[in-house]
Amino acid sequence: MTYETKITAAPVDNGVNTEALIGARSAFEQMPEAAQFTFRSACDWMTGTQNRNTLNGYFGLGQEHARKKTFTIESDHPEVFAAADSAPTPPEIVLAALASCLTGGVAAVAQHRGIKLHSVRAIVEGDIDVRGILGMDPEIRNGFSQIRVSFEISADASDDDIAALVAQSQKRSAVFDMLTNPTNVSVSVAR
Repeated sequence: MTYETKITAAPVDNGVNTEALIGARSAFEQMPEAAQFTFRSACDWMTGTQNRNTLNGYFGLGQEHARKKTFTIESDHPEVFAAADSAPTPPEIVLAALASCLTGGVAAVAQHRGIKLHSVRAIVEGDIDVRGILGMDPEIRNGFSQIRVSFEISADASDDDIAALVAQSQKRSAVFDMLTNPTNVSVSVAR
């Protein structure tokens, strides 16, 4: 991790509404059933190994919600796998999700703790042995064998305070939890 430290007493605005987040925590303490959310992605095959995920709508706060905008995420594979290389691979999208979740967490924790951020960059790398995916060796797993996250943070805080921001972000990250703890996944086919 690389840290740059500057100390200041000016009011902090990292663009995170921590008052609303703290208010949500209080509401969820009173109505825990409202904290149950279901997010969705619909993935359509396009051609070859290229797919398009469409994301809009989720269940939360006891009801369905529509997003202001429909989001799409495409995926493909690189040319070295005889593919078109038209989009990132699904494993790269997982790495991007982890980086996004941790970086957003750093911003939220910094806002809550009154730390002004100047820049935050997470660099995420994942090691994968594709012999597992290709079915060449049943002893080689299909997924990542290791993931590394490195932060470059410039903030008005001490090195210890910045390290604490990263630690708290990791502790509260949904994607970090998904990658480091087993998750029940069921797959079905509808005809």
